[in-house]
Amino acid sequence: MASLWDDLESCVTDAPNSFAAAIGDRGTIQPKANFSATEDAVALKKAMKGLGTTEETLIDILTHRTNAQRQTLVQDLKGDTHGHFENLLVALATPPALYDCQEVRRAMEGVGTDDSILIEIFSSRSNQQIKLLCDAYLKETERKLTFDLKKETTKEFGTAILLLSEGKRDESTQVDAGKAKEDAKALYNAGEKKWGTDEDKFVEILCQRSVPQLRQTLVEYHSLSGKTLQQSIEREMSGPLEDLLVAIVKCVKSVPAYFAELLHQSMKGGGTDEATLTRIMVSRSEVDLLDIRAEFKKQYQHSLHTAIKSDVSGNLEACLLEICGGDD
Repeated sequence: MASLWDDLESCVTDAPNSFAAAIGDRGTIQPKANFSATEDAVALKKAMKGLGTTEETLIDILTHRTNAQRQTLVQDLKGDTHGHFENLLVALATPPALYDCQEVRRAMEGVGTDDSILIEIFSSRSNQQIKLLCDAYLKETERKLTFDLKKETTKEFGTAILLLSEGKRDESTQVDAGKAKEDAKALYNAGEKKWGTDEDKFVEILCQRSVPQLRQTLVEYHSLSGKTLQQSIEREMSGPLEDLLVAIVKCVKSVPAYFAELLHQSMKGGGTDEATLTRIMVSRSEVDLLDIRAEFKKQYQHSLHTAIKSDVSGNLEACLLEICGGDD
């Protein structure tokens, strides 16, 4: 997908800032008019009682209410459904910050760490979302998130994740052109121009500068080096640090394009990564899923709706298609 990201870089300074998207701006799920928690609660109880569960009712209600509206409806969906479908319904019924918290905890469970989950969440969330995640983590575990991240991550990757987990990225909308040139030169000197790579300099700049400032830095870097910063990172680094810094650069360019790519990867090949598919569809459904759909169609010449329909089946397919909100 290098050509796509190269094309985005050419117009990056004029693109909308995806990190600034407000809940509801470009989501497929909108608040239900004339919402009645009492009526919905009765319908849900009827659907879940007895010998079987009426999945169609669960899907209809949970995919046509916002997360805030769902909180008054659902106590516990576990037990009446199962498998990936159950995971999806429970995700829909979980507050966004708590859901991010649970996914981060899942990434650190057991032996080893699923770096891909940490990379996806911390490269794409706003300062406010990260702070709410940290609050939820402290409430759930009675430990600071940074305490566990220090144990689970190492070296420059750990340093970068810890910086991002503080939720202190500069949020200024003003661009300092001189500083962008200075940072571009520093990045060039830390990578392409020297033997070995000063990874700390990449972490310092990419994990702390504002999105508008980084966008200008990408332009200046290309002008200085003749390469995109993404190309230089992929050439100079490896492992989870490379994956994280590339993800940050992609999100600086376009968060919807980044998630479109992850959705495609979750469904291509011989199997489906249901956990990633669920996480992205649920977490972006009230934020920018309409834009993700548009990027998906642009990148892969078929709609997200079509991809889901051809890759999953049954109740999981039906629920994901409702969240998707339409064909393009």
